Amino acid sequence: MTFAPSKPTPKGLFRRTPPAIFPPILGLMGLGIAWRRGVGAFALPSGAVELFLGGVTLIALFALLAYGVKIARRPGVVIEDLRILPGRAGLAAAVLTLYLVAAALGPYGGFAQGIFWGAALLHLALIATVIRVFATGPAEQRRVNPVWQLTFSGWIVGAIAGLALGLTTPALVMFWVALISASAIWVISIGQFARERVPAPLRPLLAIHLAPAALLGTVATGFEASGIAAVMAGLAAAYLLVLLLSVRWLTAAGFSPLWGAFTFPATAAAGCFLAQGGDWTIPGAVVLIAATVIVIPIAVKVLQLWAKGQLALKTNAAIA
Repeated sequence: MTFAPSKPTPKGLFRRTPPAIFPPILGLMGLGIAWRRGVGAFALPSGAVELFLGGVTLIALFALLAYGVKIARRPGVVIEDLRILPGRAGLAAAVLTLYLVAAALGPYGGFAQGIFWGAALLHLALIATVIRVFATGPAEQRRVNPVWQLTFSGWIVGAIAGLALGLTTPALVMFWVALISASAIWVISIGQFARERVPAPLRPLLAIHLAPAALLGTVATGFEASGIAAVMAGLAAAYLLVLLLSVRWLTAAGFSPLWGAFTFPATAAAGCFLAQGGDWTIPGAVVLIAATVIVIPIAVKVLQLWAKGQLALKTNAAIA
């Protein structure tokens, strides 16, 4: 992936906060939520899991604050970031991260429901803005790609948070919107994949298609819709196997910030399998351990790029 030469960044804190920080942070949040579910399966002290989830929540809130400062300096940067693929993926992941912050804070009361509804409003605003960018931008921006799952099917993350907070009706609405959106995107994407080759740098994004299936399975279990849950868990397991068999092809271009796309689908799959219980418990435990080994190093590497000022350059983040 290549971009035009970067402009020098003016002095000032967080002027070029890159949206690409959010996919791996979403993965870390998802990992904490999955470990919260896996405490029983591993007979672990819940305090250790809550400590990890608390630390990751602080990282997420700091990243959200950093991007919020960037928006406050110049609101137009949102449109500019949404014009490029890493920016669209990152901003969608930022909104979904806010849902998981609400879920993480749920057991402690406080502002969790307020955060949930704030995330829902931001999600609606994001979708409206993305549609505007598509309508006014070049035709190639409107081409369906895996990032669409984050934006249009990301309601399923809201459903996860809604169930955790006892907001059953909003969670149910979000579930059905996500199911319809994800199914449409899957059908279109399968047709595109059959006709076209995926450039090596963009292949990690294909992992995103796993997340909606896994999360739909988790939420369906929460609603005791066992048929839908079984279908989605089976679909997630099948696609996860395809991804594992294709790992060398997926990673042929070497490490890039887009590897953040591997993180949250892996944790979503682990949570889905653990939610099914029964014969799914051992596969869920295995996937959760594997996700931990995968997610943390990727997240650390991306966050290091951010700390060194390289992430914004690599992803062509807009400047406030």
